[in-house]
Amino acid sequence: MDNQASVVGTGSDQSLHLNLDQILQQAAEHKGCGTSSEGGKASCGSSTAPEDMDPAVWEKVKNHPCYSEEAHHHYARMHVAVAPACNIQCNYCNRKYDCANESRPGVVSEKLTPEQASKKVLAVASTIPQMTVLGIAGPGDPLANPAKTFKTFDLIYNAAPDIKLCLSTNGLALPDHVETIKKYNVDHVTITINMVDPEVGQHIYPWIFWKNKRVTGIEAARILHERQMLGLEMLTAAGILCKVNSVMIPGINDKHLVEVNRAVKSRGAFLHNIMPLISAPEHGTVFGLNGQRGPTAQELKALQDSCEGEMNMMRHCRQCRADAVGLLGEDRSSEFSTEKVMEMDIQYDAEGRKAYQQQVEQERQATVLAKQAEMADLEAEFSDLKVLIAVATKGHGRVNEHFGHAQEFQIYELSTQGSKFVGHRRVDLYCQGGYGEEDTLPTVIRAINDCVAVFVAKIGGCPKDSLKAAGIDPVDKYAHEFIEQSAVKYFKEYLAKVKSGEVVHAARGDADIRQGAYIAA
Repeated sequence: MDNQASVVGTGSDQSLHLNLDQILQQAAEHKGCGTSSEGGKASCGSSTAPEDMDPAVWEKVKNHPCYSEEAHHHYARMHVAVAPACNIQCNYCNRKYDCANESRPGVVSEKLTPEQASKKVLAVASTIPQMTVLGIAGPGDPLANPAKTFKTFDLIYNAAPDIKLCLSTNGLALPDHVETIKKYNVDHVTITINMVDPEVGQHIYPWIFWKNKRVTGIEAARILHERQMLGLEMLTAAGILCKVNSVMIPGINDKHLVEVNRAVKSRGAFLHNIMPLISAPEHGTVFGLNGQRGPTAQELKALQDSCEGEMNMMRHCRQCRADAVGLLGEDRSSEFSTEKVMEMDIQYDAEGRKAYQQQVEQERQATVLAKQAEMADLEAEFSDLKVLIAVATKGHGRVNEHFGHAQEFQIYELSTQGSKFVGHRRVDLYCQGGYGEEDTLPTVIRAINDCVAVFVAKIGGCPKDSLKAAGIDPVDKYAHEFIEQSAVKYFKEYLAKVKSGEVVHAARGDADIRQGAYIAA
């Protein structure tokens, strides 16, 4: 990396400009309202709030990759690991350090001081101009380390006020710090809430550290529950957006999470994120060592669907490391080690970042318009058919990744209502060193086994044949085109083939949710 950090486009950023001029001309001529990918809510391009959202709220979420599914295709985030201590123990958590090949909460490669974190944020923001959000999510709990957490926020707010500030907490200490959160202009807070019944909670949390002593069992779960609900209510009253994370643990809280959803919705949570349990034995968690399984893809989607209503559901979470850098689904943290950052001469260019992000917004609006144009004649179709497709992408809302290079696939549900992002599947790399790993291919297929097709920029003959044998259509004709426009186009063709009898539609099987498959590049 050059010692002189500046606002530059990386190789993947260059796709921002592919085929853009023609579509932007259409955007200039377009005067009507489009439909975003978030619940079918109307919006005029990307710069105007949906009709049912307060404009002030829209300003907070429109370029936040965690709070907006549409934004996560275009904007990046970073976490800084300044909060090592934690005040509770979760049976699904094992905080690890120096573990660069794992992607899950609580894992970091190095812990930072607030001063180191501030310089790292400026380095990342100068090199990745679409980075809009800084979060503190551990590796412990930010509010169990309040001095380090708020010192970091103070430094970053003064040096780079254009960056949104977030924190993620278990909620035990939250009510004590809401006023300080407001003081430091942190307007996005995530609370992990896995239960609203202490009878359930005692099976998730072995202990909490409360009022200078360790509390266990159902009493610990009761205290945690009460503090979480109070904290959420206080955040809502203060006008701070709150996202609730919940870990789906089959047989323990999976059915109970519907009740959790109702409880947090009634207290003003903006977004609910139901995540699959990560419980591989090698992670060393209590659940991992006692054989507690995680959910299947169909189980997770069914629960998310059942909770979806007036409350927004987040389905694009990547369960990020506590030191993640880049777009959701990628990790560029290795480019910004403390040693490298401390050698950099950083020239923070807020105006340059703003100009770059304006280009990102143009691309974003182009994706909305392209999908809208493709939807025009689909709305006249009458069918209750729904199918899933997998997409290999590097970001920017395009089909732009080689099948063999994909480390995850984004999953879309297609129907006569259009395309809807419903999740992602991590996979191990199929192509390594220019050769396909035949032992890996079956695991990739199992990860997308519930999909009728996989969209890729390019694919080799061997995996193409294996996918076809598994009943999955390998599609490379939409290479470098917009995902949602291509998805709608494909569905129209698929629907026509079903109606003509050329294709016999059949329900697909379930799929695996791979745990810890992502390896940092």
